[in-house]
Amino acid sequence: MLALLSVTLLLALPMPAAAASGTYSLSGRVVDVSDGDTLTLLAGRGRHRVRLASIDAPETGHGRQRPGQPFGQAARKALADLVAGRTLTLNCFEQDRYGRDVCDVPLPDGQTANRVMVEHGLAWANRQGGGKYLRDGAIAGLERRARDQRLGLWRQAGAVAPWDWRWQCWDALENGRSTSIC
Repeated sequence: MLALLSVTLLLALPMPAAAASGTYSLSGRVVDVSDGDTLTLLAGRGRHRVRLASIDAPETGHGRQRPGQPFGQAARKALADLVAGRTLTLNCFEQDRYGRDVCDVPLPDGQTANRVMVEHGLAWANRQGGGKYLRDGAIAGLERRARDQRLGLWRQAGAVAPWDWRWQCWDALENGRSTSIC
């Protein structure tokens, strides 16, 4: 009886279209860009928070306990310049633990915003978890090229990946530990 109730509750949860196949599309207008890898898409009457797949951009900061990284605001502005106000159809893979749709963001010129951000040195290839979030294999090569050409954040020595920044800076400040990186 309990198993039947659990299955019934799971079936009642909203699922993105084509979730059974593993991928789905979202079409709508970009109404907000909150940082270099997160946007809000107005699709029909619903708002979808979208995390760009395969990349991690510098953190923009959230108050004194969560300061931003160098190039965080530049990355947010670059993504806004690419997508803000545009009507786009996104290719999505899943929802993350925060309920954001994780998507590739195709642009009218055939590129993806994901690749453009990394190509210009404004985001890392997302290598967290041993690369399990890196869905587009070309992203790592674009990052290498941007590093070699010292583009964007690669102009500074010792750039700290956002997943390390969140731990080494934010976690330290929130827990009263000293840190030298932020």
